[in-house]
Amino acid sequence: MNIIIYTVLILAALYFLLRFFASINSKKISQGVRIILFIGLIVVAILFAVAGKFLLTLPLTVASLALLKLKGLSFFQLISLFRLIQTLRNSGRFSFNDQKVSNANTMSTSEAYKILNLNPSKKITKDEVNKAYIKIQKKIHPDISPETSRLSTIVNEAKDIVIKNLN
Repeated sequence: MNIIIYTVLILAALYFLLRFFASINSKKISQGVRIILFIGLIVVAILFAVAGKFLLTLPLTVASLALLKLKGLSFFQLISLFRLIQTLRNSGRFSFNDQKVSNANTMSTSEAYKILNLNPSKKITKDEVNKAYIKIQKKIHPDISPETSRLSTIVNEAKDIVIKNLN
């Protein structure tokens, strides 16, 4: 019942709005649109100048992950991939700027668990390690995106360390 009332109200408002525009000179309409557009752009500029630092933080992060040419990822997968990259950057094992980051130093077991998003205090089976590894590799495999080959190598190393630790 409410839908019918809302539809009638919207149609009536649209009728009166169109009737109003039909009776106004086209020069006045174009001038009004220009003024509204100008005022709107000033408001948006002020909004970005004052609050742009806070408004653009998350969208720029998501857009930067999209630059990796990852296709078909959900928002939660992007967040987990972002966490993986942050973990690796904090440990000094990954950098977007340096193409020749050395992976020669050995990875600690706790770091390997963190990369695979596993809890080291729980008893973990080889199957669970493989599932976590496959879940991450589906997002960063070099066949999907050649730019992520270094990430894939690091995740491979983490899997090997965790499996060795299980034995």
